[in-house]
Amino acid sequence: MAGNVDAIFERLKRLAAEAGLPDVEESTSYGNPAPKVGSKSFVAVKNAETIVISISLDDKDHLLEMAPDVYFQTDHYVGWPHLPVRAAVIGDEELRLRLVGAWLFRAPKKLAAGFKDQARS
Repeated sequence: MAGNVDAIFERLKRLAAEAGLPDVEESTSYGNPAPKVGSKSFVAVKNAETIVISISLDDKDHLLEMAPDVYFQTDHYVGWPHLPVRAAVIGDEELRLRLVGAWLFRAPKKLAAGFKDQARS
């Protein structure tokens, strides 16, 4: 099982690098592997099946309606800006998009603004 967690964490790191997300640190959150930006976790590997992304509550509701096969919620996450994701179901392109959104949601404002400016050019 630890192998699956490690493989998922490697996937997250690879996709974050491919997306060009700056200042991503390898860390943990509640004992789980979690890339961070500005010392804040923006995604974590909960277990061998689940990734948890940081997300606004409005965006969370939209994704839950749009793709309930990929995104789900447990009582623990109701009302919180975090969304569980089925790691085996989400494709790399979709996950990369969600990582960028999670990173922007948690990154310091100045760093996020610089990333957005760079992406526009």
